[in-house]
Amino acid sequence: MGSQTVVADVADELARRVAAGEYQPGDLMPSVRQVAEEFDMNRATAQLTLGRLESYGFVEARRGKGFTIRDVREAGGIDVYRHLFRFSIPMPDVAIEMFRDIVEVERGIVMDALLAYTGLDELIDPAILKADIDELESLARLDNPDLRRILAIEVGLVRRLLGHLGLSMQRAILNSVGEMVLEVPEAVQAYFAGAADLHVLVWRALAAVWDSGSGPSDAQLALFEDLFGMYHEKVVARFVELLGAGADGDAADGHAATA
Repeated sequence: MGSQTVVADVADELARRVAAGEYQPGDLMPSVRQVAEEFDMNRATAQLTLGRLESYGFVEARRGKGFTIRDVREAGGIDVYRHLFRFSIPMPDVAIEMFRDIVEVERGIVMDALLAYTGLDELIDPAILKADIDELESLARLDNPDLRRILAIEVGLVRRLLGHLGLSMQRAILNSVGEMVLEVPEAVQAYFAGAADLHVLVWRALAAVWDSGSGPSDAQLALFEDLFGMYHEKVVARFVELLGAGADGDAADGHAATA
C-alpha cells in the first residue's frame, strides 16, 4: 500500500470521527506523534495526514498548538459540506438530514433553470441537447445501466442551461451538489427511485416543448412542478430506504461494498 493511500485512508478515518462527533469542535486533534503511533506510520506521513484533514476543512493549524477541530456544521463552506456528507453515510440520521437539504437545493436550481430556459426566445442549438439525450437513452437501455454516468450527463445538461441563462452562481452550486451526490453510491441510486428510462422520457418531453417554440400552458407547468416535487420526495424516500439498515451497521457495510 503506497504512502498516499495510507494518508488518504487515515485522513478519512479521522474525518469520520469529526463527522460523528467523536472529536468536538474547538478541541485539539491528536498530535502528529499520537496519529503516528495509533496508525503505525512515521511522523512525516502523520503530518501529511493531518495536512489532508486540514484541506478537507475539518481542522485548522494553530501555531504552537497543533490542529484544532473546526465546527464543520456551523462554519463549513460547501466543500466542507461535501466531505461531511460523504463521511456521514455510516450515520443514517445525519446523512438523511443532509441529503434532504441537498435534494431541496438541487430541486430549486433545476426547476428554476428549466422554467427560465423554457421562457427564452434564443435557445441552445437543439442538436447539442439531442446528442446528450441520445447518450442518456443509450445508457438507460443497457441491462445494467451506469447510473452514475447517467446522472452526470443530466447534471451536464442543466449546467448547459444555466450557462446559457448566464446564471454562473447557480451553476457553481449545482456543480458542487453534483459532486456531493456522484461520490456517494447510495445517493446516486436514490436518484433512480424510478427506472432510468423515465429520466430519458422527461428530457425528451422537455426537448419537444423547446422545439415547438410555443411553450407549455400554465396548467402544464403546474403539473410539471407537482410531478417534479413528487419525484424528489421519492428520491429522499429511496435514500432513507437504502440507509434503513444503518442502525445495526448493515448500511455502512453496504456503502463499503458499493464504493
